Amino acid sequence: MYRILDEVASSPTAMNRRVWMSVGGIGLGGLSLAGLLANQARCNNLPRRKAKSVILFGLLGGPPQHETWDPKPNAPSEIRGQFATIPSRTPGFRVGELMPCTAKLTDKVAVLRAVVTNDNAHSSSGYQMLTGIPHAPLSQESSPPKAPNNWPSMGALLRKLRPEMNGIPSAITLPEHLWNDGNFPWPGQDAGFLGARYNPWLIHCDPSDLSFQVPGLSLPGEVPALRFNERRSLLEQINKNFDNLNRSGGVSAFSQHAQKATELLYSANARRAFDLGCESIKLRERYGSSRFAQSCLLARRLIEAGVGLVQVNWTRIKDQPNGGGWDTHTKHNDSLRSLLMPIMDQAFSALIEDLEVRGLLEETLVVWFGEFGRTPKFNNQGGRDHWGSCFSLALAGGGIKGGVVHGSSDKHAAFPMEGKVEPSDLIATIFHCLGYPPNTEIRDAFDRPNPLSRGRVIQAIL
Repeated sequence: MYRILDEVASSPTAMNRRVWMSVGGIGLGGLSLAGLLANQARCNNLPRRKAKSVILFGLLGGPPQHETWDPKPNAPSEIRGQFATIPSRTPGFRVGELMPCTAKLTDKVAVLRAVVTNDNAHSSSGYQMLTGIPHAPLSQESSPPKAPNNWPSMGALLRKLRPEMNGIPSAITLPEHLWNDGNFPWPGQDAGFLGARYNPWLIHCDPSDLSFQVPGLSLPGEVPALRFNERRSLLEQINKNFDNLNRSGGVSAFSQHAQKATELLYSANARRAFDLGCESIKLRERYGSSRFAQSCLLARRLIEAGVGLVQVNWTRIKDQPNGGGWDTHTKHNDSLRSLLMPIMDQAFSALIEDLEVRGLLEETLVVWFGEFGRTPKFNNQGGRDHWGSCFSLALAGGGIKGGVVHGSSDKHAAFPMEGKVEPSDLIATIFHCLGYPPNTEIRDAFDRPNPLSRGRVIQAIL
């Protein structure tokens, strides 16, 4: 039985470094979850907004503009590729033939055809897409996530702006972090200068696994319920006996983090949100059986539970060309036809339809994006390489006007002709839809004020 003597608290000096180290080591049974959960900044008088939530549908690796939203059927074969175009639900708007399901939903989608980062490296262009801030320097591969490239991610910014809802964090990333070969994490995925307490909750998981269970929402096997409750009782005694002390901010934060970890373990709402077994087999099959597709379904459940932003990252698939990802330097056409586009088309269309059926699409903004596009010309290995000079992305729901194509590229989809959009504009638009104007003040580690985004809201798609 764990216990703490009341007389220990009678003298502030009695609680020495060793005692605090012991308490910190005990925690709640060594639950690492407590260290991941942070206090939420309270934001009073939120402005009226159209979107309550955002799902970032991330096709990281670099989806091609030519075979998706900006095909060039009249270009030479080495530019247009081997795939035809098909009509969409939007009159006069044609998309790549490998998007038959998505083509039926373009009346709900706004397409941006002239997005630019001017950066041709995964991690640095990705940093710009996730933060709205150009990486210094541009086109820097495997750049570490540290200053000066430490602007907070969208999820971290939302955690700073919005309190937790229903006992779970307001920003979650699935099903793993973004990384280059060698497991080099991209910058722009965490809270940067805001501090780790605002990091989006990163969940490494595989929702397609029949035995899927989220780490941290159940007790470790070596910590039975009785033992856990004893440790929780110990912490409660500490809190009770030290209420009369002027505790440091660090101690206060520890107490709050531990409480939030406990809330998650005991929260029926949290456990229910992660329980994909509640979904019908038919709906799960509609999304698709891949790890990415089932993560999209999980994202919808988390949005329903009150999470403000869920970022779903594409994950590599073993024993497939190009590692099963969108970085199609070789066998571009084969990869798109047999693997990438079918998964994308099925999952994206299922997500939009599912949200609409549940009455959630109007209040949920879905953003289809990658870190850049692909080169206009094929290389000598039948692939398309990195291209940050002009590419496409799409948005749906959450205050977005459907059936709109904003911006245009040149005849090879190589450079913008009009309607150029930078990542800062995209992020300004996303937060505008959530009710936060671009000039919303964010303070850095030195208490210096910064605008939420230096971009402009893309009024044409609202």
